[in-house]
Parts: sequence; structure tokens; C-alpha cells
Amino acid sequence: MSIVNLIRNIVFGTLILSIGSISGFAQKAQKEKDRPSQDPTTNARKVKPELKEAYKKWLNTDVDYIISKEERRAFNALTTDEERENFIENFWRRRDPNPDTEENEYREEYYERIAYANEHFASGIPGWRTDRGRTYIAWGKPDSIESHPAGGAYDRPSYEGGGSTTTYPFEIWFYRHLDNVGDGLEIEFVDPTGTGEYRLARNANEKDALATVPGAGLTTAEQLGLSSKGDRVSGQQGSNPFQFQREQDSPFRRMEIISNLQRPPQVKFSDLQGIAGGDSGVLDNNPLNFDLRVDFFRQSDDRVIATFTVQTDNKDLSFEKIGGLETARLNIFGRITAVSGKRSGIFEESVTTNATSAELTEMKDRKSIYQKAVALTPGVYKVDVVVRDVVTGNRGIVNQGFTVPRYDEKKLSTSTLILASKLRETNERDVGGMFVIGNSKVVPNLAGNYKQGQEIGVYLQVYNAGIDQTTLRPAVDVNYILTKSGKEVLRQTEDWSGLSDSGQRLTLARLLPTDQMPLGDYEIKIVTKDRVGGQVIENKGKFTITQ
Repeated sequence: MSIVNLIRNIVFGTLILSIGSISGFAQKAQKEKDRPSQDPTTNARKVKPELKEAYKKWLNTDVDYIISKEERRAFNALTTDEERENFIENFWRRRDPNPDTEENEYREEYYERIAYANEHFASGIPGWRTDRGRTYIAWGKPDSIESHPAGGAYDRPSYEGGGSTTTYPFEIWFYRHLDNVGDGLEIEFVDPTGTGEYRLARNANEKDALATVPGAGLTTAEQLGLSSKGDRVSGQQGSNPFQFQREQDSPFRRMEIISNLQRPPQVKFSDLQGIAGGDSGVLDNNPLNFDLRVDFFRQSDDRVIATFTVQTDNKDLSFEKIGGLETARLNIFGRITAVSGKRSGIFEESVTTNATSAELTEMKDRKSIYQKAVALTPGVYKVDVVVRDVVTGNRGIVNQGFTVPRYDEKKLSTSTLILASKLRETNERDVGGMFVIGNSKVVPNLAGNYKQGQEIGVYLQVYNAGIDQTTLRPAVDVNYILTKSGKEVLRQTEDWSGLSDSGQRLTLARLLPTDQMPLGDYEIKIVTKDRVGGQVIENKGKFTITQ
């Protein structure tokens, strides 16, 4: 082989080796390129698609005050718009008070609340974001509002310490009842900046414009040297005999109310709605017996207050220890339907009965009772009531028809006669609570059983009774007639003493002693006679005296 050929072969072999090496390096480089980077900052990340603005607005603006934590968590876990649309539809359906109608009355009212808040409570920020806006949107229109838009001179009530001061603009909203918040609620909003932004007050002193001015706006006790303004801040009122603090004004109760107001209103007992009005056969294996009573009281010419009273025997309930007390818990759901099939009302409530371990045996011999008052127009209705024992899950259902009477404004008429286990005048604590009729607290005795010595409350309202201009007393005669085994044992005429009603409504509220009454069954009849027109109305009730 010539030297030239040898050199050519060496060069050619080297070239092949180089090309092979280059190809190998190229393939390795391509593989390295295709392999995921070890640098986490350069890796592609799996990011959940961001919510569309419409869903963000619905979640964080529209329903921010009423959606529960569980619902919010569930909504955020959804991955498709179809799932979100279904969620929103079910969200409103769960809150629909009348599912049988095409409209969702709650949703419509809710968005009206938002519009109202934005129109009336805006103050540099949208009305829905203010404290008043939040309260109005979540809990609805208050039953009444005490407004002081300019503030100014203010005489403190005794439970705020008495004395006079000057206040910032403030409002007090009153709610008779808010579920899971309380009864007879006074919620105070103060505008200390004068900008129109009323803030939820943590205590009554926040509206005092002279709170930090020495010697000005003193309470009665401060004027007498029994306390100082510093005691207001510390919560120590000293030996102040002039301040009679209400339970709702105590710092702990006030903070509890404020805390409860910030929580979304609870959607209660949606599982019971499917049972009400349906076939009760599913309840046969674990029935819970209870009594239901419906009473009627005239409110106006075309409105009647119907009270629905539910009573259970405590011996049928299951008690469990909660916070050191033996506690039985009931969920009550009621649906009122007109004869046309239109939904006329819904009521739902949680009822608890507590006793110490030592009191439990005696408590089981008693009864638990609940009442709801609903304004209805005259007509024929049906009510479906479901009661569930929370501990055992036992349930009972009662379907009952009733007729709401029409009260003729020109004729003598009466309410339902109630025989009560408790009957007394109302006080401040009763405001907004159950069993309040006019100025009386009337707790019906559905079973009609009274122990000897226990007073029987007799309650009846009489409407359109005229007034005798000579005696200035009602121109009606009322007689109480008591019979036992068909034999009259007592007859008493109403003397109208102690009765303050007049004109359109008279209230008969009497306590019947039973100390001297023999054991057995009785009937009481109240005969009301119009002395002018001669009209006579009889109301009857039965009861039993036991040992």
C-alpha cells in the first residue's frame, strides 16, 4: 500500500469516527433536552384554571354573607362551569321557601336587599360592604329602626348609666327574632366620623361623643363619684346602684350577638322538607309522637294570627350530656298550604330541653313545647309538621287541616279559647319570644291535664264589643260555667275588673284555682252575650284534675 493510500484510509477512518461521535453527542443532547429539567423554576406547573369573573363575583360579592364555609369549600373544588352552574342552582333551591312556585322568593328578595343596601348605605364604599349593609343583606329588614341621623343631646336610659351626653349619629335596629342569634335584639350602629358610614357598635359607649372629654357627658354614678369614665373602658362600673344592665348589654352577650351576626344564616332541616306533606309510612319503624294545636286571633279585618303549638312528652325523647347537662334536642319543620295548593308559610326551629343529672327523672315526666305564630288570610289550609329527635333520628309527622275564620268587623266574635299551663302578663324578656299574645304570655296545655292545686289559665279575646256609656264598661255579659260529669259545679260572671282593653278587643285572662276541686274530668264553658244585639257565643274547653 502506498503512503498516499495509507494516509487516505487513516483520514477516512478518523472522519467516520468523528461523525459517529458527533451523532452520538447530538442524540444525547436531544435526550437531555427532552428530559424534564431538574430546576423547579423552569418546570411547567399544573395550575388550576382561574375562576371566571362572573363566578368570582357570585362567590365573593353576591353571596359572600350567606354562603357557609362548607358550601364555599365545595364550590372552590369544582372544576367545570357546568358543575358551578348546577351548584348555584342548588344553592338557591335549598333556600327557596316555596319550591312549588316558579319564582324563588328568597333569591329575589335577597338581590333586592343588595340593591337597597347599595342605594341607602353607601358612604365612600359600596353599601353592601358596610356594617349596615351586611346586616340588612344577611338578615333582612329590621322590625323597627330608631334613628338619630344628627346625633346631639341624649338622655341615657338607666341600663346605660343614666345622665345626659351628646352623641354621634347612630341607629338602633330591632329584630324580634333571628335564628341562631337571639330574641328581642337591639343592634346599634354609630357614625363617629360623620361620613355616613355607620359601624356596628361593640358597646353603648361608642356613640358617646363626650366619652373622652373630661367632666362632660357623665353618667349618674360618675356625677356622684361612684365610678369614672375609665371604668367604662375597663368594663368595671364600680358600686353603681344607678345602672341596671340588661342581659343583652353584658360584654359577653353583646360579643356573642355580634359574632353570630357575622355567621351566614343557617339553612335548616332541608331533609325534613321532603317528608312534610308526603307519605308518612317511612316513619312507622321509629315514630315520635307529638300533639299539634292551632289557635286563631284577629289581627285586622283581613288578617288572622294563627298559632301552631307542638308538644312532646319528654319521656319519648333521648337525652345526652352536653356541657355537663342532660340535653334533648328536637328539629321542628312545618309547611302551611292553602286549599289551592299554594304554599302559605314555612316554620322551622331547634328546641332544646336541659336538666341536671339529678333533675333528669323529674324532667322526663314533663313536656317540651314550641309555638310559631303566622299571619294568614281567612280560608281553608293544611299544615304538615315533622318533628325529629336529633339524637336518635326518630321522627313523627302530623298532617292537619284547619279553617282560618273571617272576623266580621260589625259582629261580636271571639278568638279560640285556650286553657293554659302558664298565664301571666308579659315583661321585657318576653318581647319577640314564643307564646306572646297581646300583653299576655299564654302557654297552652295541649293534654289538658292539671295536678290538683295547679292553676288553670283561661284565655279568650272578644272582638267588637261595645261600651256601655253609663258604666263605661263593655256592653257584653260573660259567664264562666264549670261542669263535672254534666253537672254544674260553678258559675261566675265576669266583672271586667283589671281589664285594660276596650272597644275593638277585650281580653279575658283569668286563673282558675283547683285546690278545692275533686279529681276528675271537667268542662268549662264561656258564654258571651251582646246586650245590644242579643248575639250569644259559646266557647268550650275540657280538662282533667289529677293527683
